[in-house]
Amino acid sequence: MFVILCETMTVEIYNSLTRKKEPFTSVEDGKVKMYVCGMTVYSDAHIGHARTYFAFDMIRRYLQYKGYNVTYVQNVTDVDDKIIAAAQKQRMDALEYSCGFTDRCLTDLDRLGIGRADMYPKASETITDMIEMIQSIIDKGYGYEAEGDVYFSVERFPSYGRLSGQNIEELMSGARIDPGEKKRSPLDFALWKQAKPDEPSWESPWGRGRPGWHIECSAMSSKFLGLPFDIHGGGMDLRFPHHENEIAQAEAATGKPFARFWMHVGLLTVNGEKMSKSLGNMINIKDLLQKWDAETIRFFFAQTHYRRPPDFTELGLENAKKGLDRIHRFVDRLVLYTNEDACILEDGSLSSDDRSLLVLVDSFKRSFESAMDDDFNSPVAIAALFEFVSQMNKHMEQHPQPNPVVIRNAIDTVKRLGQVLTILKDDEQKEIDATIISSLKDLVKEYKPDTVVCDDADVLLDILLSIRDDARKNKQWDIADSIRDRICCLGFEIEDSAQGARWRKIV
Repeated sequence: MFVILCETMTVEIYNSLTRKKEPFTSVEDGKVKMYVCGMTVYSDAHIGHARTYFAFDMIRRYLQYKGYNVTYVQNVTDVDDKIIAAAQKQRMDALEYSCGFTDRCLTDLDRLGIGRADMYPKASETITDMIEMIQSIIDKGYGYEAEGDVYFSVERFPSYGRLSGQNIEELMSGARIDPGEKKRSPLDFALWKQAKPDEPSWESPWGRGRPGWHIECSAMSSKFLGLPFDIHGGGMDLRFPHHENEIAQAEAATGKPFARFWMHVGLLTVNGEKMSKSLGNMINIKDLLQKWDAETIRFFFAQTHYRRPPDFTELGLENAKKGLDRIHRFVDRLVLYTNEDACILEDGSLSSDDRSLLVLVDSFKRSFESAMDDDFNSPVAIAALFEFVSQMNKHMEQHPQPNPVVIRNAIDTVKRLGQVLTILKDDEQKEIDATIISSLKDLVKEYKPDTVVCDDADVLLDILLSIRDDARKNKQWDIADSIRDRICCLGFEIEDSAQGARWRKIV
């Protein structure tokens, strides 16, 4: 068997805590424990959510590719000021309201093809754990009760600010206590809030109330992953104060280090502007999927490094679609030269051309891995993929009858690496609208009225290719061209080759 030996490189991750790239080593050999701050479910999921959770899905996929067993936890904030306000407008119970939006948000991410986390603990279901952590914070002198509210004393935690690069003296400058707050210092933040009328509340040692926002992530990550865990992630906007407060709470309560690597995703802009309701440029995932294919949207996100802010534009999506189409056409072309039985590489049966092609495949694999090992640099990995497409196309032009076994190796490599970027996924079906199927049926009946038609788009397209092939054989070029053009208008393209014509759904 012909084998190319590859050196396994270490993944380096930019750690927001130390502000530098560091070689990644996990707490437990072969295992990665990752926590990512989830959604506050008071409205539909939008493209900012999609950007963040795509990034961590890709990161998880690459760590799995490297052989790690990844446990991925993402919380759901289902009790919060925004949720309560939205529910009151709808005259609904807050938890009933947030339960509905939890399902809606996760379903929209499913439709976008973003892989689910392993666990989605809800704030309302982990109140006991939060109360226990708050009590521990008080017992160790880092928290205090004030008339039914509980606060964290920031000045009691000397290392506060190390994640965001600030010190307590700088933070105190200009800080103030808002009216109605009972805290001792402007920097202190709420761990527990006294119950108000018509709000969800739970019994606690300090009276009925509900948890502050920050405490849920400290409690959930500690409970489900243990301390310390490997990676904590979220959007760049969460770095301060949310993530800073998480560290303070968890380490004050437990006396243990919290997360070893902190990863923050660059915030998305829309046509060069920050996405916000006030600007009217919030785009929900479900609305976006009315116009764009899920794989195209994910490929668009992959073209920007996770730490950089992508600018969401129609032109950017169009360019992503064109690039993705090129990759799909390339894979489809490779498939023409192989078969399912082509899987074993026997060293003695390989020609010099075969060996040069294997070296080309291996060079691509090395370049892709090198990019992803460097802080998950997906844009450079994509550049390596396009370079491989160009080199392979050139090789096949010079060698029009490549070894099908070697081509199968190339297909498997491209698909395996592509799936790290969430493209070329075998389980992803391109939905074909009922109106398109109806148009295909009409087209078949127009050119072959006696044909018995069905609702299977694959069968209808194969029939149309057969009709077009007959027209070409009879030199009826106008009919052949018309069929091709009308199929293309329905969202498909036809590729002619020595092995015959093939159709594919345009991404």
